Amino acid sequence: MQAAAAVFTCTTAPLPLLRQRHRPLPLSPLRSSHLTTLPSNLSAPRTLRSWNRCSIIISPINGGTLRSDRIVARAAAASEEEGSEKGSSVIEVVQLGALFGLWYLFNIYFNIYNKQVLKVLHFPVTISAIQFAVGTLIVLFMWTSNLYKRPKISGAQLAAILPLAVVHTLGNLFTNMSLGKVAVSFTHTIKAMEPFFSVVLSAMFLGEMPTPWVVLSLLPIAGGVALASMTEASFNWVGFWSAMASNLTNQSRNVLSKKFMVKKEESLDNITLFSIITIMSFILIAPAAILVEGVKFTPTYLEAAGLNVKQVYTWALLAAICFHAYQQVSYMILQRVSPVTHSVGNCVKRVVVIVSSVIFFKTPVSPINSLGTGIALAGVFLYSRVKRIKAKPKTA
Repeated sequence: MQAAAAVFTCTTAPLPLLRQRHRPLPLSPLRSSHLTTLPSNLSAPRTLRSWNRCSIIISPINGGTLRSDRIVARAAAASEEEGSEKGSSVIEVVQLGALFGLWYLFNIYFNIYNKQVLKVLHFPVTISAIQFAVGTLIVLFMWTSNLYKRPKISGAQLAAILPLAVVHTLGNLFTNMSLGKVAVSFTHTIKAMEPFFSVVLSAMFLGEMPTPWVVLSLLPIAGGVALASMTEASFNWVGFWSAMASNLTNQSRNVLSKKFMVKKEESLDNITLFSIITIMSFILIAPAAILVEGVKFTPTYLEAAGLNVKQVYTWALLAAICFHAYQQVSYMILQRVSPVTHSVGNCVKRVVVIVSSVIFFKTPVSPINSLGTGIALAGVFLYSRVKRIKAKPKTA
């Protein structure tokens, strides 16, 4: 019968006499009682203190030869490390999935509440100013409560950020103008043209020439938007061109952001940059709202217009919170994934917003209109995929 032997080894300070090569020695079978008893010259406390440096290897003896199997211990340690890595990766995937869910949820509710306000209060500049005002309060609360570190901004940085704040303000204003004139689903169908403006502006100002695959992916986007526009029940030119202007300004902001982030000495993280832009946008649009539309958000004015003051205030507040929240979460996602992954997620978000708005507002949609919207969104998805294909460098 196969017997077993217990060998006590220590690796902390090998003696010079033990440096010679060991040869397998024949050992007589040990009794099972030897496996459970410690040598008499070792006390229990010292053995426990040395346990992290010493090990007892139990191996079977076959034909009087000792066979040690240290690989078992190594495999066990490797499996534990692999298990911990898998656990952390699962947590990261769950967190990322939760962020994507919040991104979509906040965007859906922003479009629903914002549309409800704009249907009864036709003052897009005032509504935009309220949204930036609430965003400014959220940013200041995050800084004062140390939820996010308050940045130190120089005058040169503020001067560089000012153009970003201008186009960001205009982008939100034009979006609200479009939402006030046409259906939510149609506004977001037109905003599917963003890749077209991104390609043109990047080529003009950044020198980034598109690959043939990128150019081809723009064709279904333009064709789908055109088909959806021809069959849109709520179509009007003000809403259409406002959405197009929103595409232009938003993509201008992205191009300017790339140029700003290239300067390492002036670069800021995305969330800090967005927070500063939000505050500057409020400072820019608040006087414009008063000059262009006057003070139209007082309880007296709303009551005189026959509106439910509490309901309008609630819708406006929720829309403003969701507006800031979905953009904040978007930047948080962008810090965790590649721009291509974020672009694909943005394409899916637009589909979710269109479908949810059609269901909530019971928007009449014809089959041809649905086909055009689907073609445009498919083109956006294709664009986000072929964007990864790099042009081959020209050989001399």
